[in-house]
Amino acid sequence: MTTTQHTTQQTAVLDRAVLHSAVLDSAVQRLAERFVEFLETGDAPAGLFADDVFCDFTMPHWRLQARGLADVLGMRKHGHPSPGTVPRWRCDQTATGFVLELEEAWEDGGQRWYCREMFRADVAGGSIAELSAYCTGDWDEARVAEHAAAVRLLRP
Repeated sequence: MTTTQHTTQQTAVLDRAVLHSAVLDSAVQRLAERFVEFLETGDAPAGLFADDVFCDFTMPHWRLQARGLADVLGMRKHGHPSPGTVPRWRCDQTATGFVLELEEAWEDGGQRWYCREMFRADVAGGSIAELSAYCTGDWDEARVAEHAAAVRLLRP
């Protein structure tokens, strides 16, 4: 096999893998949609999280953990007390649940805030049992403006 043929075959396999990952199982799709709803409203739909859910939350220069529904919801409300929007998100199914990449915006203290986050959710019994969250940190209006003036993004 020549290098060109090998590369072409690898690309075809990668293209199929990407296409396959873009098609979510309907239960995973619905769970991801319910999770986004939770992020936007601050209210967890019944059954979204297991009662003994564990969350490992990493932000710039800090890390928090919580176990149990009340403590996980409390950690979220402490960091994001106001409802917001998730204007863009992408979900990829995994063998144990899903990975969700998103942008989030909300109002707090008279300002508009923004962040990008990545979540890995392990699902058991139709609910999120374990959640790892990685956040860029919360950007206030000044940081968003500074970034917009300094960087031209190729994609939103």
